Amino acid sequence: MDWDKLRIFHAVADAGSLTHAGDTLHLSQSAVSRQIRALEESLNTTLFHRHARGLILTEQGELLFDATRSMNKRLEAAAARIRDSEEEVFGELKVTTTTGFGTLWLAPRLPKLYEKYPDLKIDLMLEERVLDLPMREADVAIRMKEPSQADLIRKRLMSVRMRLYATESYLKTHPPLETLEDLSNHRLICQSPNSFQVAAGATLVQHLLTYDIPSLLTVNNYFGTLQAVLANLGVGVLPDYVTEDFDGLQRVLPDVESGEVPVFLAYPEELRQSKRVAAFRDFVQEEIFTHRRKIRDQALADQG
Repeated sequence: MDWDKLRIFHAVADAGSLTHAGDTLHLSQSAVSRQIRALEESLNTTLFHRHARGLILTEQGELLFDATRSMNKRLEAAAARIRDSEEEVFGELKVTTTTGFGTLWLAPRLPKLYEKYPDLKIDLMLEERVLDLPMREADVAIRMKEPSQADLIRKRLMSVRMRLYATESYLKTHPPLETLEDLSNHRLICQSPNSFQVAAGATLVQHLLTYDIPSLLTVNNYFGTLQAVLANLGVGVLPDYVTEDFDGLQRVLPDVESGEVPVFLAYPEELRQSKRVAAFRDFVQEEIFTHRRKIRDQALADQG
């Protein structure tokens, strides 16, 4: 099959227009049209339905577009791998993680990374959906469970637990909170058990909701939960990594916590030699080490 015709077909299918595809490929509309007709003739099929508003793929066209889209991503991955084996630490790095971890832990630490590598361009994608790393939807992922995709290099970074927190000012102006039954005198701020979150967090929330809690605020991510807690709205279920960076936040009911949640960093095998990935990985590991040391020092200080 002619690679050049496939390249032109992919551009037309992606643009939905011969004219727009021609602009992208720097070819005339007639040249693009001739190549598409030649490809259809070689395959003995119709790839597009033509109408006044543009082009729509036929069923056979959809099959071919799926194949060319996969080929295109593989070629981009190969090109990135070649560049990464030669370049210094600069250029774009697509990083995906959850909204909570990305906003509360990672983003506040990125100035240190940029200070060291000012030419790096981080594309930070915060969402609960697990992106496909082998297909290069992202270069690096930090996730709250071990990735299941094949052909990934993965490293366990740390573990977190969901615990109960409130501000010092809130606790001074509300009834004592010494047992779970005392939650009946407080507003609980948490993620809905039905929202997308780690299982350990959902299990803890479901347990807390078995108690008589008169007022409830649910938020679909931990960033929103934290903001509500800092606004003195109530007692929040939050990951333990927030305690270091927010003054005035105090843990309550210290015996209440979720199960352990592992945090993994992962990237495709083909980016093993990437200097950008290595720089980001080493930065995160160093920050984790510093984070753990601060928590340990604070715990020792509290005991003393």
